[in-house]
Amino acid sequence: MDGASPGTSGCGLRMKSPDKAARNRPASSGKRVGQQPQFVLIGQPNCGKSTIFNEVAGYRSLTSNFPGATVSYTESRISVDGRPCNLIDLPGVYSLTSLDPASTETQRFLLDKPIHVLINVIDASILGRSLELTLQLMDLEIPMILCLNMMDEAKRKGILIDAKRLSVLFGIPVIPATASKGKGVQDLFRQALKASVRKPKARHIAGHRDVEKVIERLSRRVEKAGTAGSRFSSHLIATKLLEKDPYFSDHFLRKHPGLAAEAKRLGAALEKDHGRPSDAVINSERHALSMSLYEEVAQVRKPVIHWKDRLDNVLMHNFWGFVSLVLILFLLFFTVFKAGNWVENALLGRLSGFGEWLTRSMEPRSLLHSLVRGAADGLAGGIAIILPYLLPFLLGLSLLEDAGYLPRAAFLMDGLMHRVGLHGTAVIPVVLGYGCSVPAVMSTRILESRRDRFIASFAVTMIPCAARMTVIFGLIGYYLGGPAAFGVYMLNLLVILLTTGFLSRMLPESVPGMLLEIPVWQMPTWKVTWAKTWMRLKEFIVIAWPLLIAGSVILTLTDHFNWTGIFNGLARPVTWLLGLPAAVGTTLLFGVLRKELSLLMLQQALGSPLDSVLSYGQMMVFTVFVVFYVPCVATIGVLYRQVGVKKTLLIVLYTFLIALFLGFLVRIASWFIA
Repeated sequence: MDGASPGTSGCGLRMKSPDKAARNRPASSGKRVGQQPQFVLIGQPNCGKSTIFNEVAGYRSLTSNFPGATVSYTESRISVDGRPCNLIDLPGVYSLTSLDPASTETQRFLLDKPIHVLINVIDASILGRSLELTLQLMDLEIPMILCLNMMDEAKRKGILIDAKRLSVLFGIPVIPATASKGKGVQDLFRQALKASVRKPKARHIAGHRDVEKVIERLSRRVEKAGTAGSRFSSHLIATKLLEKDPYFSDHFLRKHPGLAAEAKRLGAALEKDHGRPSDAVINSERHALSMSLYEEVAQVRKPVIHWKDRLDNVLMHNFWGFVSLVLILFLLFFTVFKAGNWVENALLGRLSGFGEWLTRSMEPRSLLHSLVRGAADGLAGGIAIILPYLLPFLLGLSLLEDAGYLPRAAFLMDGLMHRVGLHGTAVIPVVLGYGCSVPAVMSTRILESRRDRFIASFAVTMIPCAARMTVIFGLIGYYLGGPAAFGVYMLNLLVILLTTGFLSRMLPESVPGMLLEIPVWQMPTWKVTWAKTWMRLKEFIVIAWPLLIAGSVILTLTDHFNWTGIFNGLARPVTWLLGLPAAVGTTLLFGVLRKELSLLMLQQALGSPLDSVLSYGQMMVFTVFVVFYVPCVATIGVLYRQVGVKKTLLIVLYTFLIALFLGFLVRIASWFIA
């Protein structure tokens, strides 16, 4: 179904049967690529690639005002002026040299997959630094156009860029744009369509003669070695060999020993002349070229002091930044509790008799009656108990993410992460963990160290995801209030810090510093924020909600066939130690499927208003246990793929024991508080 994309109404850019976001998506077949142009978006982290992608392809790429949000590439089919095209959004990288999983994914795609037009998106407000990647892309000799995104931010900083002059220097189209407002996107893709026919290739920008001579000598040697028949230019191969790029070293040096010796000799000559390794010489040369180009095409005037700058003085302060972080998180939880509580009360009153209404014509205690009643309770529970808390939480998380607060929180937490022995980049999976543990565990692959990936995965499994959040707010928040729910989160954070600190000391390793680009503050747009919230909420509706209904049906069937006693008996050692009613055992067992099941099935299992069956102390014990114990089945499956079976079993065992220990401590504490 065709429809004008957001921000480009009437401009001729339309979405056409967009494919779902694809992780490690296979390359298009040669026939398909030959029939329609393939455009590839590439740029440094947080340059706005995914925003441009979503402007024309609908909400398919998870746009985040957070560096490094995209780790795998995303593909969609679009229509530009009636012409069907493929559009690819690659992970943001600073260099084409394989240093991390994101750059490896990007480099593999650029070097192995067919591309008609490369769209290099750069942040115009940091043009001098952004052009370093552009100079590397030019060596690929792929038809390319340049998109100067965030022109509004560049103007605010007092940077005026001569796009026409830059186009003349590079020999390719240069399109100014502000993608967040839809400006320039129409022209960008129309130029990309023209470029797929004209095939403009950027001209080589020469550096200092001594460096260029060395590259040229190795380039001629590359041609003699018989590698010029590859899809790569001899100049690119020579440059990458001097940079000691792992990909090119593996592909060419092992096959051509003579070429390896020549690359080593010329690299040593560069090192001798400049006093630095050859890769550092090449990178320094590229940096000098980009700054020279920046000075030639840009004028810098007095920047406009904006409220954004003053806001950062507070939110990133050594003291007030942490105070603001606690207040912002508390405000988020308090708002979620208030909104969820109000909606839940309204919905429960309307849906309380839903199951009875569906089954009033059925024979009581019949199998059909049990099946329908269980499905109805699962459906109503998802609507009345979970959605009222899950929706505002995801909405609030998206607002903080789109505004640009999350990377600032990561900056504040970097020092704390290092104190517990983790790389600061681990903040990214931690933040994702508050949404869902599955993508959070998957995102730990951005960490270079296997040890860091294991510790980060360990920590992520204990973070209260959206599913656990529904238990915290639906039980503690509803009956004990928002401050009590906030206290559970603080307890969780303390336990995670202690656990990671212990693991770091058990697995000592030098942890490098984190380089994190702080993006500009942006006013979240309702359309994008809601689309992101819906994208995350849809996972619950499509995956978790059917499981909730199925779990509810299973619970009614166990009651119908008198199996409840068996499940409760299996869990009795745990419920006895925690001081919980025996009927709670079934909910804990089925809660491993999805944590939301624990809350929904608790209401069904006890068969009465919870506050008439459970004391406030028991509610707290139950919640603390559910928050920490065994990750859900989906998370366990991802852990198995990420860290292996032994470490997965260790995480499962530890989370169960720590949940049991903390639940018992809360039970004892409740005696004195009561």
